[in-house]
Amino acid sequence: MVLTPAHWYFTCFIVKDVNTTLGSEGITGFQPVGLAWYCARTKPKHEHIAAANLRRNLGLEVFNPRLRSEQVTFRGVIKRVTEPLFPCYLFVRCALEERLDEVRHTSGISSIVHFGSRIAEVPEPVVQELRTCFGMEESLDVDTCPEPGDEVTLTGGAFFGMQAVVLRTWPAKRRVEVLLEILGRPTPMEVDCNLLTLERRSAALFVPVLAAPSLA
Repeated sequence: MVLTPAHWYFTCFIVKDVNTTLGSEGITGFQPVGLAWYCARTKPKHEHIAAANLRRNLGLEVFNPRLRSEQVTFRGVIKRVTEPLFPCYLFVRCALEERLDEVRHTSGISSIVHFGSRIAEVPEPVVQELRTCFGMEESLDVDTCPEPGDEVTLTGGAFFGMQAVVLRTWPAKRRVEVLLEILGRPTPMEVDCNLLTLERRSAALFVPVLAAPSLA
């Protein structure tokens, strides 16, 4: 899933500078703030491994939000997929002046999000809003049935591999009308949702807090 707002969301909205300087030998010039949320960058595909290690080995509170959806392979097979909301990122709550080195050296962790020498703190209300969406299991089921205007790829039938645009939908029947270009002419056609692969959407469509973050 392409998470269009993820990076600007981190850099522009959910992180703020704290009086922490990250040097080659660790934290310098730090004014203790107690427990706070920080964003850790993980190695690719290691979000769940890093989260488990932070919880099990360091006893830290971690938030690793994930999206669950059904996707259709190019062979027409429906599979259940769980993907991180923010690929290569997770949230960890700790007293950073005490745990920075432990967090940074945890298996699966690449670094702590920082801007220059400034480590970024994630405001508590932001994490709480996201947790409200994802619940105790830290996962959210999303409906990937196409909507009018979505771009899709056919994964079965005579037009396998062709791209189309959705014109109308009948969610109860899980069928849609798509516009295909056949022999140079736009041609509408009704197909089963299971024969379509939805082009990737922004996570903001599934998690509204990402579309209009408010940190009043």
